[in-house]
Amino acid sequence: MAATPPLPPFPATSTKSLKQHKPSHSPLFLSSKNRSNFITSCEIRRSFENNRNWTIEHFSNMNNRDSIHSNNSNSFSSSLVSATASQLPMKNSKKVVLFYSAETKSLAYNIASESDAIELRSISWGKFPDGFPNIFIPNAQGIRGQHVAFLASFSSPAVIFEQIPVIYALPKLFVASFTLVLPFFPTGTSERMEDEGDIATAFTLARLLSNIPISRGGPTSLVTFDIHALQERFYFGDNILPCFESGIPLLKRRLQDLPDSDNISIAFPDDGAWKRFHKQLQHFPTVVCAKVREGDKRIVRIKEGEPKGRHIVIVDDLVQSGGTLIECQKVLAAHGASKISAYVTHGIFPNKSWERFGHDNGGNPETAFTFFWITDSCPLTVKEVMHRPPFEVLSLASSISASLQI
Repeated sequence: MAATPPLPPFPATSTKSLKQHKPSHSPLFLSSKNRSNFITSCEIRRSFENNRNWTIEHFSNMNNRDSIHSNNSNSFSSSLVSATASQLPMKNSKKVVLFYSAETKSLAYNIASESDAIELRSISWGKFPDGFPNIFIPNAQGIRGQHVAFLASFSSPAVIFEQIPVIYALPKLFVASFTLVLPFFPTGTSERMEDEGDIATAFTLARLLSNIPISRGGPTSLVTFDIHALQERFYFGDNILPCFESGIPLLKRRLQDLPDSDNISIAFPDDGAWKRFHKQLQHFPTVVCAKVREGDKRIVRIKEGEPKGRHIVIVDDLVQSGGTLIECQKVLAAHGASKISAYVTHGIFPNKSWERFGHDNGGNPETAFTFFWITDSCPLTVKEVMHRPPFEVLSLASSISASLQI
């Protein structure tokens, strides 16, 4: 292949004009060091009627050379030809090193599969003979100057104690920034004192996380999904920057794929769920339920909305025993709902309480669910209910991957 002729010298007036018209991402204006990393070919057309305008007409990626083509023309007025999206260099993604706990390994691999900018790194999780953690971060010096994240799962007090030392250690390894991804903030239901002597453990956990050491890039970023009580965002101190995400967009996409998507109504089991989620689901007809006391019992009634003939999807942030969902299901079926499904971001299900939820293949909305959607924020639950109708798992992987680019 013939050698590419060198670019003619730029006229003085053209140099100024070239700077005025340069595209913000054009490799022509990169330093020689960067140009060697992003080799391009440019076709520059100039004309001589107006000896002031230079425009880039085309550039494309090349494999083995850094060359620039120019064409002379009798006309120096030329227009900038738009390049296609495939020809334009992509904006650089933030490279992130992602560590993970033992429970979140599967989710971590799903997150890494969403983006080439995420590199997975493992941690050695061991125990001393007395049962206390024996933890080692391999090649700790290799993460210096890099953006680092840790994917946590606080499923029990024991694993919280295992992971807190790692969470405190990573920011101190001269990393550029540190992000803690905690999909489920587990003490959310214990967020207030109702009687003297009650302990608000949600505040205690928030205080623990607020004391994560500051990295070279500043305070730790905390990514969590659908925290139980809205006021908990104010529990965190200034050394941590909470980023509150939601799993509701995953539900909305799933509902759009259903064959009866035009016949869906959203039901909220109480006023708290309505306050938390109704703005994200305002395009659906809604049914609001409420707990009322009759004697010594608390029963669920429909406060507003009409479920008759509709596919009702009960939406809440979490489920434990499932008693409230089942009571809500009964009253909705009694008022004529044709199908009943449920969605919760966090499927906790202690003591295998998920076994209470049967699968409705049609015609039994009062006793079973057509679908029960959860996310993978609670990895231990996912292992138990995977491939067990009516349960379907909506993965947070893409949402977490996107949040790591903030």
